[in-house]
Amino acid sequence: MKIDPQVIPYMTARPQIADGVFLAPGAFVIGDAVIGADTNIWYNAVIRADVNFIRIGARVNIQDASVVHVTRGGYGTIIEDDVTIGHAAILHACTVRAGAYIGMQSCLLDGAELEPESMLGAGSLLTGGKIVKSGQLWAGRPAKYLRDLTEEDLTMMRKSAPHYADLARQHARSIAQEARRFSRY
Repeated sequence: MKIDPQVIPYMTARPQIADGVFLAPGAFVIGDAVIGADTNIWYNAVIRADVNFIRIGARVNIQDASVVHVTRGGYGTIIEDDVTIGHAAILHACTVRAGAYIGMQSCLLDGAELEPESMLGAGSLLTGGKIVKSGQLWAGRPAKYLRDLTEEDLTMMRKSAPHYADLARQHARSIAQEARRFSRY
């Protein structure tokens, strides 16, 4: 059995990672985490399911330095398919529905939810229990309703997951080529 220092069991829970997942160097998946196909977890991101569960769907993009965590005895974290999570975001014991988009350095707290195809603007703080409805953009600290999403917003959001899945495949190929190059020495 190959040991992967980036995939770490916790107590009796071992991460389950589907085929085609890109786990960048420096990223970690810990504990009771299940990750769907073609998801990409970028450099220095942490998925820590130590005291509750994390479920991540297919084609999810979790960008560099983001943290996904949970609450003991409270909420797990659920991230459905085709979600984009910007750089250095924090998701804590929340739910993010299919096709939602989370801007860079945003924070979602316990019990918060983004409905399908909703957006949380960069640098926002979605406090516990708040719900961003489908088709809405919320922003600010604390986040509040800003406006309805435009067709242009929705088109950009729908292109994000496939774009990052392709980019992750390119990174994986590049890393594999470099590893082969150095294995000759």
